[in-house]
Amino acid sequence: MYDYDLLVVGSANADLVIGVERRPAAGETVLGSDLAVHPGGKGANQAVAAARLGARTALLARVGDDAHGRLLLDSQREAGVDTVGVLVGGAPTGVALITVDPSGDNSIVVSPGANGRLTPGDVRAAGSLFQASRVVSAQLEIPLETVVEVVRRLAPGSRFVLNPSPPCPLPTEVLAACDPLIVNEHEARVIAGAALGDSPEDWARALLALGPRSVVVTLGEEGALVASAEGVARVPSVKVDAVDTTGAGDAFTAALAWRLGQSESLSDAAAYAARVGAAAVTRPGAQESFPTAGEVASP
Repeated sequence: MYDYDLLVVGSANADLVIGVERRPAAGETVLGSDLAVHPGGKGANQAVAAARLGARTALLARVGDDAHGRLLLDSQREAGVDTVGVLVGGAPTGVALITVDPSGDNSIVVSPGANGRLTPGDVRAAGSLFQASRVVSAQLEIPLETVVEVVRRLAPGSRFVLNPSPPCPLPTEVLAACDPLIVNEHEARVIAGAALGDSPEDWARALLALGPRSVVVTLGEEGALVASAEGVARVPSVKVDAVDTTGAGDAFTAALAWRLGQSESLSDAAAYAARVGAAAVTRPGAQESFPTAGEVASP
């Protein structure tokens, strides 16, 4: 029935990465490593991560008619992503400015570029992709109105996964479609606001009260937490030596979305996604760090 296991609707950026001994304070200048340019963006990252795991994946995004856009298209095709939905032109390709410290932690500033020109009209024009996709995943590095249109174009029986990054208050229509809503602590606090409690379990329950069908809270080194009408459960982390955390959340989301489309339970899908995310942080970069299914360690 479905041509694609996963349709990713979202951003495609060129990641401009500099390693630093420590990230600068306000008004401070620090020296860093040579500049490295990698294909990135939360949407493009998720598409590559899913395809490398074996999912039949398509990407709906917009890039510029420039060298960065060609870099992104090449990366998608090399991973096996169907790029029929990638639109070219309208603005320069989006860029993410990333500093990475020796612990692997990063700070990111994004210039949306062409991502900001991915419109509801583009979503409507791609209706055949939605009809052909078992699961649809989105993020918030594209306009919120475009994400709303994504929800309205979902095919009957398909599943919608949202990682609201960067976070903002979400319309009821979008929240009600999420299955799951995937957040970290910061994203949870922006979306739930004053309703958020002290523990991850409290955060998940507060978010569920806003309407999502299920919620996943990522907790970094402490693993993750999954929540639905069936209850709340912790998912343990996988201990690794982190080199670069860039893109790890995207790898987690892609793996989770794919496994949910394969009819796995939310807990089992999150446990698999945790292993994928852990493998990704052991290598530098975003897309080039994502593992294949054969490289993901067994639990």
